[in-house]
Amino acid sequence: MKNIVIVATIKVKEAFKEEVYNELLKLHKATHQFDEGCIQYDLHKDLSDDFSFTFVETWESQDFLSLHEEKEHFKAFVSKIENKIEGLTINKLEKLEI
Repeated sequence: MKNIVIVATIKVKEAFKEEVYNELLKLHKATHQFDEGCIQYDLHKDLSDDFSFTFVETWESQDFLSLHEEKEHFKAFVSKIENKIEGLTINKLEKLEI
């Protein structure tokens, strides 16, 4: 199977910036600690937008990504940021062999 690359950008509502940022950090730590098949899981801050954060992730396969999405720490993250973000964009990519 080919690796799956995820680019997930979260635009946070201004009033919840610190709260959501702390949840992003918890998710980052828990993913590195508990998720198998995670090759890369890096959190980035947008230099032109203080309220925008992006995860760049690489997973060994879709199966490992699906397992991540079922983990308690991921579900808790989704629940805790509900109604605190303006938008979420998730791009699921596969590297082309050229």
